[in-house]
Amino acid sequence: MGSLLVRGMLAGLLAGFLAFGFAKVFGEPQVDRAIGFEEQLAKAKGEPEEPEIVSRAVQASIGLFTGVTVVGTAMGGLFALAFAFLNGRIIHQSPRTTAIIIAALGFIAVYLVPDLKYPANPPAVGSPETIGYRTQLYFGMIAFSLAALAIAISAGRQFVQSVGTWNAVLIGAAVYIVLTSIAGYVLPPINEVPDGFPADLLWKFRVVSAGIQAILWTAIALIFGASLERARTKEAY
Repeated sequence: MGSLLVRGMLAGLLAGFLAFGFAKVFGEPQVDRAIGFEEQLAKAKGEPEEPEIVSRAVQASIGLFTGVTVVGTAMGGLFALAFAFLNGRIIHQSPRTTAIIIAALGFIAVYLVPDLKYPANPPAVGSPETIGYRTQLYFGMIAFSLAALAIAISAGRQFVQSVGTWNAVLIGAAVYIVLTSIAGYVLPPINEVPDGFPADLLWKFRVVSAGIQAILWTAIALIFGASLERARTKEAY
């Protein structure tokens, strides 16, 4: 377990490096545009300029690098724990294939589906007074999504013997879609985009956010799976 955890965290750290480069090149220009819009909106309302506690240059460099690599490392550790639990119990494939399957499920359940209900927003979108409420709803959607995934996997396993693996996977997918659709319908919507906010900026920011997550999950899976395959090959010799 200790070896798996170290491999996962190292994979997450390397994935964080890649995600940082992507976020720096494609994400920071969108953040700068959003901040500019926010400043113009504040001036139009006659609000005083807020003091800058951390400079924008630090936020876009060291701050971004630290945040992305720390998140990547934590994700890698959790990924390794998920691999240790699922490998050989629920997923019976090679380490690399198992890692890719876990990454795909994780990306869908932890990011994609919750993001469809509560998508990422740039600065100037969202009221500071509701940030706690919005955070609770977002993590609530993640919890619903993960619970639905667990139920879907359990349901699919019940049908493997009777209908075959492929049909069982389709049944599990249908269960997951139904459960998450119900959760998305029940949870209240949030729409705090201010009037006049550039639609292309909002779209580009959300695409970049999805790209960062895709890079993290994909890189962790490929690096982690490759390291396990290499270790298994060495043991064979």
